[in-house]
Amino acid sequence: MKDKLIIVSGGMDSVTLLHQEKENIKKALSFFYGQKHLKELEFAKKNCESLGVPHEVIDLSQLLPMLRSNLLQGGDDIPEGHYEDESQKKTVVPFRNGMMLSIACAVAASSGCTGVLIGVHSGDHAIYPDCRPNFIASMSQSMAMGTYEHIMIAAPYIYLSKRAIGLIGHGLGIDFGRNTWTCYKGGEYHCGKCGACTERKEALQGFDNTNYEDVLEREMQEEETNETPRRVTKEMASDAGDPDLEGTPF
Repeated sequence: MKDKLIIVSGGMDSVTLLHQEKENIKKALSFFYGQKHLKELEFAKKNCESLGVPHEVIDLSQLLPMLRSNLLQGGDDIPEGHYEDESQKKTVVPFRNGMMLSIACAVAASSGCTGVLIGVHSGDHAIYPDCRPNFIASMSQSMAMGTYEHIMIAAPYIYLSKRAIGLIGHGLGIDFGRNTWTCYKGGEYHCGKCGACTERKEALQGFDNTNYEDVLEREMQEEETNETPRRVTKEMASDAGDPDLEGTPF
């Protein structure tokens, strides 16, 4: 029975949950709140369309001037490093999940849904207060008490690691490299250095087909390094006027 509403960002956690629970999902919501990585919304739309799940984007960008976070447009640079580093607190958008869950609850109650799915996981607990089990439990209780429909939150990944979610998605056949977006910087490629990218690399190790900017740059540098001695040898052969050397494949 399709009676659940899901919050889907376009990242690997919510996309995995979307695919895993597709038979139960009636509607999907995404949110634009001024995030630098707004391209994640393209991936949310892409996955919902591929599964035939009705999808809408809620615009919260009017709040942007009133919020402070490096994750938001106009904020300072996205910090690099591990996901659990103290510096990653700069990427917290105050009460982001609280805002999204409140709206999702109202939409669910108005759409004949009985619950709201969200893909928070154990790796979020260290940095994001509104991803922790006590918050999700309290928010779910408030939603149930505040609606005639007794809307509640289902957060099946809340005690799972990102690696575990990656393995679930891999088992479902999700092409993470082509169909999900994680990087907070929102560039052409995943940067490979921000906390979100670092955690993504760890989660998808062994089956990661993501194009990371740092890896692409390193490969280009290695190619240039390997090409230099071949160019030098060819030039030396030409200068020496040795036809045998000039014809040698380098």
